Amino acid sequence: MILLLKRWGKHSLLLFMIIFFIFVLLVTSIQGNAGRDDTPVVHKEWILPSIKHVQGNTVTEVVKNGDTAGLVLARLGLPTSEVGNIIQVAAPVYNLKNIHIGHKFQKNISNDYIKVTYQIDAKERLVLTTESGQPWQAEILSRPLFIRTDMVEGVIQGSLFYDAGKAGLEDALTIQLVDIFAWDIDFVRDLRKGDTFKVLYEEAFDDEGRRVDYTILSAEFVNRGHVYTAIRYKDKKGNFEYYDQEGRNLRKTYLKSPVRYSRISSRFSASRKHPVLGYTRAHRGVDYAAKSGTPIRSIGDGKVVYKGWKGGYGRFIEIRHTNGIHSTAYAHMRRYAKGIRKGSYVKQGQIIGYVGMTGLATGPHLHFEFRSRGRAVNPLRVKHKAAKPVPKTEITAFRLKAKEMMHIMTVQSQLNAWG
Repeated sequence: MILLLKRWGKHSLLLFMIIFFIFVLLVTSIQGNAGRDDTPVVHKEWILPSIKHVQGNTVTEVVKNGDTAGLVLARLGLPTSEVGNIIQVAAPVYNLKNIHIGHKFQKNISNDYIKVTYQIDAKERLVLTTESGQPWQAEILSRPLFIRTDMVEGVIQGSLFYDAGKAGLEDALTIQLVDIFAWDIDFVRDLRKGDTFKVLYEEAFDDEGRRVDYTILSAEFVNRGHVYTAIRYKDKKGNFEYYDQEGRNLRKTYLKSPVRYSRISSRFSASRKHPVLGYTRAHRGVDYAAKSGTPIRSIGDGKVVYKGWKGGYGRFIEIRHTNGIHSTAYAHMRRYAKGIRKGSYVKQGQIIGYVGMTGLATGPHLHFEFRSRGRAVNPLRVKHKAAKPVPKTEITAFRLKAKEMMHIMTVQSQLNAWG
């Protein structure tokens, strides 16, 4: 080696040193790789906080507590100079002051346009667009709904809600079922063990897969051996009603009860010992025992002719109904419903107040009276007339619809039985 170095001279020494340095580097590299973890190292300065959900060219922002439309649009990356203009353009079709927590804004960008959408509700969205520097345009578009039909059936063993839920019926649909048959069945007094029900319903889902609505299409309830049926039908005027198989309207002039899911604690009587005063006197109505705060419904359409404190009745409302012959009274209320005042017109089923124990009452309950030409009559014995039946010109179409619904329920029931 020394002889070679002498022969090559000082330039050869420099070349040797370079080769030796490269050799050392190679050896070091091989030794280091023997125990190296090949997982890439992510440096902290490479990680940016994720404040938006990004999918392709679409950016989504959810409205948070304290947000304004301007703040959300800014978070979407829209220039401050454009935000005010967008809100102004939207105003004629939708006021962006009315945004709601949890609803979404989205921005979509392509080569030709920018589109901003706001999900107003399950059925509508606000769409704002601008193309190649053109002015913003605003419109409200319908969101697609996806429908699924299903059927549930069950047997009453104790509680309607418990047994319906056990069969697979959501509480919201059980409430609908009660409302449909509320004119014929008192679900507190009339329900019996062994009663059965079938409910054919549809569920609506929005374009993001969220369930947004339930609707009962047809139902059957067997109570004390009597079969009640309900078919949902849309007439030529666009109105929906529930009818029995013969086309008779299930809706009656008055509801059977002003309070859902309560029990009768005292009945109409010519002589009853008053629980507070102690002496015997007539009880001109029916008492419904219910939890304090339970909603009280007007049993029919009418006008509020009295609202206020009335002696032993406590907070009291009297409604004169649209036929001018009947009136109903509601006493011992804890409070009145918002917007109810003397002179107000109310609809059947509208909440007018809440159960309490004001006045002479030993516990929370509703004292309810039904009066005919000013004379108190037993509310439990009043015969209620049905609303208008299916129009004669549509009865053929209705019967075809009813036959179809009942056939679907029968087939589905057989499938359920087969498992």
